[in-house]
Amino acid sequence: MRLYLIRHGQTHSNVGALLDTAVPGAELTALGRLQAQALVPTLGAAGIEAVHVSTLRRTHATAAPLVSALGLGHEVHDGLREISAGSMEMLNDEASILRYLEVAGAWLDGELNVRMPGGETGAEVFERFDAAIDRIANAGNETAAAVSHGAIIRVWAGVRGAGIPDGMAARRPLPNTGGVVLEGEPGSWRLVSWHDEPFGVAHLNGAVTDPGYVVGAESTFGDGAAPALVELATDVDEDDSPAAEPFPED
Repeated sequence: MRLYLIRHGQTHSNVGALLDTAVPGAELTALGRLQAQALVPTLGAAGIEAVHVSTLRRTHATAAPLVSALGLGHEVHDGLREISAGSMEMLNDEASILRYLEVAGAWLDGELNVRMPGGETGAEVFERFDAAIDRIANAGNETAAAVSHGAIIRVWAGVRGAGIPDGMAARRPLPNTGGVVLEGEPGSWRLVSWHDEPFGVAHLNGAVTDPGYVVGAESTFGDGAAPALVELATDVDEDDSPAAEPFPED
């Protein structure tokens, strides 16, 4: 099957650089709502047969325009929620943000026993996200979309996706309504494309100046984290990622 993993639209917590990972989470900003609307002309002809969301309301709001346009419902999975910030929830200081990134980076390196302070281990995160993805994949659809969260998408895809160069998941940004496209089945996923611009960026009419969305600048893990604090690498090789696949309207 083909699986679109899409980060939600911009939230007020993104603008405030807050580690906002708990249910129900922040609402979308005006820009976030525009980003959600822009998914329709971009993904509306991609053959998506099912849409899945996490338990956080920002994923529901992001998926809503696409769900409406396609005439589909949406299925909620607790396993698709963001990596918990634990005792750092709703903080935005440099030390907390860098600790969050450090732990997520350890998981990318295979150290799944490391625990987020006051939160989950990598093994626990992968167990729940794997279960959600397995459920999506076993539903019998050829193409599905899951609206989830920045850190969990990057970490999970970086470990589970074949064809992703070493270190790319830590270096490449995943802005609001950016995402990753994979093909395969549980236990055998292959990267098709890594979208470090929003799906539908051409339909945003130049609305790229709000905090939390500057193309190429948000090299963060997940929902929060000021870009200047979390630049994981300065020598990104733009040629190490598969090109973004064109969509029908391009």
